[in-house]
This record gives sequence, C-alpha cells and structure tokens, in this order.
Amino acid sequence: MRRLTWFNVTSLSLGFAFLYLPMLILITYSFNSSKLVTVWAGFSTKWYGELLQNEAFLDAAWVTVQVAVVSSSIATVLGTMAALVLVRAGRFPGRTLFSGMVYAPLVMPEVITGLSLLLLFIGIGLDRGIFTIILAHTTFSMCFVSVVVSSRLVTFDESLEEAALDLGCSSFQAFRLVTLPIVAPAVISGWLLAFTLSLDDLVIASFTAGPSSTTLPIKIWSAVRLGVSPEINALSTIMIAIVAVGVITASLVTKRASLRQQADERAAVHA
Repeated sequence: MRRLTWFNVTSLSLGFAFLYLPMLILITYSFNSSKLVTVWAGFSTKWYGELLQNEAFLDAAWVTVQVAVVSSSIATVLGTMAALVLVRAGRFPGRTLFSGMVYAPLVMPEVITGLSLLLLFIGIGLDRGIFTIILAHTTFSMCFVSVVVSSRLVTFDESLEEAALDLGCSSFQAFRLVTLPIVAPAVISGWLLAFTLSLDDLVIASFTAGPSSTTLPIKIWSAVRLGVSPEINALSTIMIAIVAVGVITASLVTKRASLRQQADERAAVHA
C-alpha cells in the first residue's frame, strides 16, 4: 500500500478546497440577513421565505423540471433503440453515417447545436416554447444515453436471449423479459445523465426558449447579470442540498444492495 505523503495530502486538500470551498461560502451567505451578498449582517432565513414567494423563479423551476423529465424519457427510448441498432444490427448500408449522426452531438459545440436548431424552428415556422426546448434537449442528450447503453450491450451474453427464444418467447418478449432487466442499470444511468444535462443546460435552451418558457438556468443567468441577490444564494443552496441527498441516498441503496447480494452468495455457498 502506498503511504500518504505531504505532497499527496496537500494536493488533495487544495483540490477539495477548490471544488467545495465556493459552495460552502455560497451556503453560508444564503443565511445572511443583509441584501449585500458579500457583507455579513447576521443569521437569517428570510431569503428562503422570499424565494418561495418569487413566482418567476418557481415558474422557471417548474418549466425546467417538466422539460428535463420529458426530454430525458424520450432521449432514453431513442438512445436505447440507437444503441441496439449499433450493437446488434451488424454491418448495414449507412452504418457509418448513422453512428456519426448519433455521436455528433457529443463533440458538437452547444452554440452550434443551439443555433442550428433555432434556424430549423424558424424555417419550419414552429413557435419557440416548452416543446422546442424538449426537442432540443432530446436531440443532444440521446447520444449520451446511446453511449451508456451501448457499453453495456457490448458485454451482454446473447445466449440468454437465445435460451428465451428456444423456450417459446417472441423477440419482443425475450427483450422485455431478459435483455431489458439485465441492461436496466445502464438505461437508468442514461436517463439520469440526460436528466442532469437538461437541468444544467443554458446555451441550447437560450436559443430555443420562448418568452413564456424560461428555464431556471436562463432565469438565474439573467438575474446574475444584474447582480447576485441573496435569493439566488438560497436557490443554489436548495439545489446543492437536493443533489447531496440524492447522491447519499443512491450510495446507501447501492451499498445495501451489494451487502444483500454478498449475503445471498454466502448463503448459497453454505447451502
């Protein structure tokens, strides 16, 4: 085992400080009673109360959640289908073009993607709103789902599907009852990744959003340009808390499932 040195400890400390110290400062000043976010004037929770009464932020948050849930669900379905084609279909005419079109958004600058989608919506006469944001987010997030699911399908044992077909299942039943449950962790991971990308997106949403469909990142960016307010600190703290709770819950669930699996394996060995 390699021992910790002063260099490793210092590097690790600086890395964690660089990542988490700004968050701690933001959380601290979200409880500041002063309107000036850089001047501490005492502990207060009034900005959280005012945030809950701010209709503009609440409406933007609701739009963001709607867009993220719908776009990530559609992207998961399309990305899984694309992964199945790329892994299972073998060589077919246009495969190179198809794979390039699937993976292009991974390396395409978001500005180019947002501008091209804007020109497309204008060209076909589609009014910008929640629907156009959903289409845009589905377009750039399905490739991430396809990558995650493809990596799992590559290592999938197809003999399991063949056994199900031999036992009388149709192709769809074999996929639904055998393949999908096995690759479900990858599909869920792809959905969560697409959901996170949609929540975080600012550039593409700014091109495809309409006046009545402002997402939360756009709202925060617009407010920050006029100066950081304590309400933004409170909102950011709530988002950090939600993410932290989600990560801790997922870690506990994963650890419990791992312990349960180990216990089942030991019981099977003793039996």
